Amino acid sequence: MDIDIEEREFAAIIGPSGSGKTTLLGLLAGLDVPATGSVSIDGQDLNKLTEDQRASLRAEKVGFVFQSFQLIPTLTALENVMVPLELYDRSESSGSPGKRASSLLERVGLGDRLGHYPIQLSGGEQQRVALARAFVNEPKILFADEPTGNLDMENGSVIVDLLMTMNRELATTLVLVTHDPALADRAARVIRLEGGRIASDSGVSA
Repeated sequence: MDIDIEEREFAAIIGPSGSGKTTLLGLLAGLDVPATGSVSIDGQDLNKLTEDQRASLRAEKVGFVFQSFQLIPTLTALENVMVPLELYDRSESSGSPGKRASSLLERVGLGDRLGHYPIQLSGGEQQRVALARAFVNEPKILFADEPTGNLDMENGSVIVDLLMTMNRELATTLVLVTHDPALADRAARVIRLEGGRIASDSGVSA
């Protein structure tokens, strides 16, 4: 079955452990190359790109939010958010890297934590830094892998609200993997995997 995710769509990928959710996300993001079939992002066939070209495409058009935050421990919150800006120059549309990063950290409620290192931040705060980092390049598509998996219910709810609000404001396509039925229910489309195959897709008519 083909998966065609439209611009600005919010799709959730669900399924039991081992069903292939994270593998599918990696394929859609161009982190992995499919043995068969093809994957395109914004009209570009990832199979026809070199590894460096795929990396450049991700830096330009893709944002990521991971369950484990993936922050660099030796960098401050501000410096972590600025990392993607060093990979792709968006200065003309976004202003200076520091100003853009600071603005997003303020947007997620961390305006007073710019100089803090990850070890000085709570789990919820670290995920908010990761969220700001994911949006700093104004990506066309955002992939999130269990973004609330390491958070308690209260912090998880805050992250989901921020994720959806920022995604809507920046008109970004959102594709996320989740075990959380409540989070999946907030998606406009739900793709369920079982045994490495698509068992159901609410975005496909029967």
